Amino acid sequence: MSQESRSPGAILTLNAGSSSIKFAVFAHATLALLASGQVDRIGEDSHGGSLRLHDAEGRPCVMRPVAEGELRDHRSALEAVLARLAAALPQIAVGAVGHRVVHGGPDFAVPLRLDAQSLRRLEDFAPFAPLHQPHNLAGIRAALEAFPEAVQVACFDTAFHRNHPFVNDTFALPREYFAKGVRRYGFHGLSYDYVTGELSQRFPLLAEGRVVIAHLGNGASMCAVQGGRSIASSMGFSALDGLPMGTRCGQLDPGVILYLLEQEGLDAPAIADLLYRRSGLLGLSGLSNDMRTLEASDTEGVHQAIDYFVFRVQRELGAMAAALGGLDALVFCGGIGEHSARIRDRVCARLAWMGIELDPYRNAQNATIVSSEQARTQVLVIPTNEELVIARATRNLAPQTEATA
Repeated sequence: MSQESRSPGAILTLNAGSSSIKFAVFAHATLALLASGQVDRIGEDSHGGSLRLHDAEGRPCVMRPVAEGELRDHRSALEAVLARLAAALPQIAVGAVGHRVVHGGPDFAVPLRLDAQSLRRLEDFAPFAPLHQPHNLAGIRAALEAFPEAVQVACFDTAFHRNHPFVNDTFALPREYFAKGVRRYGFHGLSYDYVTGELSQRFPLLAEGRVVIAHLGNGASMCAVQGGRSIASSMGFSALDGLPMGTRCGQLDPGVILYLLEQEGLDAPAIADLLYRRSGLLGLSGLSNDMRTLEASDTEGVHQAIDYFVFRVQRELGAMAAALGGLDALVFCGGIGEHSARIRDRVCARLAWMGIELDPYRNAQNATIVSSEQARTQVLVIPTNEELVIARATRNLAPQTEATA
């Protein structure tokens, strides 16, 4: 994927996590997907790291195995990705790179063309998302080194929620903290952006109404949307808040943190490890953070973990409907939301009072509309596509003539 030959141009999207990188390549002119994949278990101490690459049809590409040391850090992992992309797509040159950045802070509410100054500003928000932001920025630095002439664009998970009403944007703390950036940001914004766009295209009347989107996966949140605009989000200052997740606790009484500090003697890193990595479905079940594994298991801990997950989704749905003043549609997305008919059924089972009623056959088939014909409230399943949102924003900020010059 040489930088010297730039015809045809392509957009590379990167979603860099703590130990993984999701990536995709799109044709600049059409945004047709050319390839996609993921690197897992990046790091000096990782063993058994993997790199998967699929073509435009989703078929796995045959590649040489990952060698020892190839995934020692984000820079080397990106180099490994680029080497395999060059073999799979030898005629493609990258003219622009789009990045998922978890936190845009109070400053950034739209995608941003990156420069040295904006990158330094994004570093200031690392304390707001200490387990995400540094790795996002590491991916950007690796891409800057790999593609020094390419346009680099940041797309923010918080941006979709930046127009919340004040009451859904603040905590009841002294106002000085709000001014310092301690406020409810909301996350999974790229996913919500995509789903609301699909709603407006395919279900325009619903898109103008009162919609709750449930992004349920290893990370999970819910968003109240009216007329395509975020009104409220279950996630707040950090990606810990709201629903229980694969390994994250979700909503927690702040007094628990004080107890852990004062009575258990845990310091900040130990508490962060507990809340981010050892809680949620994993902590409750004692088995796994993967809902597929839990659904295939039959222990009391597993049943209780799933029960708690379902209960919190139902409870949050009630809160979101209250923020909207009613409900016209519920949309499921994310790995669990898109693929687990059982979880959708259990979430909706006690919600007839909200006009929600599933069609068992449609739900089992993972149809787009899974509600019954008689239901007052539509229930939909719309697969999300964060990478395409990033690619669209990147193309807007990197014109074709520049990307292929």
